[in-house]
Amino acid sequence: MQIVQQVLFIAIALAAILLFAKNIKKIRRNILLGHDEDFSNHSSQRWRNLLLIAFGQKKMFRNPLVAVMHFFIYAGFIIINIEVLEIVLDGGLGKHRLFANALGGSYTFLIDAFEILAILVLAACVIFLIRRNLIKLKRFVSHDLDGWPRSDANYILITEILLMTFFLTLNTSDRALQLRGYEHYYDTGNFLVSGFFAPLFQNMSSTSVTGIERTCWWLHIVGIFAFLNYLPYSKHLHILLAFPNAYYTRLGSKGKMKNMPVVQNEVLYAMKPELVPAGATPPAIGFGAKDVFDLSWRNLLDAYSCTECGRCTAACPANITGKLLSPRKIMMDTRDRMEEIGKNIGKNGEFKDDGKNLLSYISVEELRACTACNACVEECPVSISPLEIILEMRRALVMEDSSAPQEWNAMFSNVENNFAPWKFSPDDRDKWTEL
Repeated sequence: MQIVQQVLFIAIALAAILLFAKNIKKIRRNILLGHDEDFSNHSSQRWRNLLLIAFGQKKMFRNPLVAVMHFFIYAGFIIINIEVLEIVLDGGLGKHRLFANALGGSYTFLIDAFEILAILVLAACVIFLIRRNLIKLKRFVSHDLDGWPRSDANYILITEILLMTFFLTLNTSDRALQLRGYEHYYDTGNFLVSGFFAPLFQNMSSTSVTGIERTCWWLHIVGIFAFLNYLPYSKHLHILLAFPNAYYTRLGSKGKMKNMPVVQNEVLYAMKPELVPAGATPPAIGFGAKDVFDLSWRNLLDAYSCTECGRCTAACPANITGKLLSPRKIMMDTRDRMEEIGKNIGKNGEFKDDGKNLLSYISVEELRACTACNACVEECPVSISPLEIILEMRRALVMEDSSAPQEWNAMFSNVENNFAPWKFSPDDRDKWTEL
């Protein structure tokens, strides 16, 4: 019987790992649809960002209470993985509490810490479910979350609650069997939380308690494998991608817009033709972004790293005043377009024109509503920049499609003719001094 369980466990573990690797490979391919961009500079500052923003969740602590609860869940994910490692080794080697002898008295201390953390994770998940579904904070009920995105958040929280419940019940039944001196369940010392509840099993037969312990063991580890393979389809992929996203964040001033040297040179050569290099021909390039291929791989990593928390949209002045723009939706739409292109490539072996682009997902009205104030960039807890995507798409609209509001066209005309946004001749600019 033991060997059958080992073989079954190893088969499930290998299948879960291979499926996860396959899905991560697809995500990597989708991210690399974007053009190359170099982020190899200032490595010390990048490591500092990774530690403070991803590990330390620095930007989350603008709202301390929520940050602490989120930290419980985050710490649970990171630290309880030590316990998961033991379960995986137990399952593969046919052992039980493999680390108990090696760690001695420290083992009980570790399990106590894990159980306290599990209780905190349970409490935080329940509170977050209440915030989303009963209190209904504005950023969690907006229409850009309708359908799967809203369900996804609830599924994850419920899954976390179930996994922690399985873990605590597993330890409780295990401790009850230890107290009976049952075969293979040797005494590891009393567990702080589960040890308190272990007497509840005293009136049950050892066979029944063993059945509960084994059932919870399997549900816990299979649930973790299932959760692992759910991540690539969920916004909670940020659990993994927040780290590279924090490392590769842009280090310059957030308010600085990225210019195109070729455009600057074009203007320069128009004003000073004598500077045009002999025999030079202007390169054939596109301006801005019409589709994900025109964005940087860093922008596409942003889209996959989006937590859909809505802090960007809640801070957006355009959204607050009733405009259609939602920075969160910009990231979600970019990710959806990447996924669609990825399926196209998977089906055809290469991308076949489907007659769509990013404007099939993001409307011109949304793009024009942006004030470029950077509020969304400042608020994002994982250093995402919806603004970069918005500006690149607007650049394509104006420079490729000549699509701009009449007010913008008037300003462009003034800049071209008067070298300023105002409709005054350059010769008349100083006449106000004569008044």
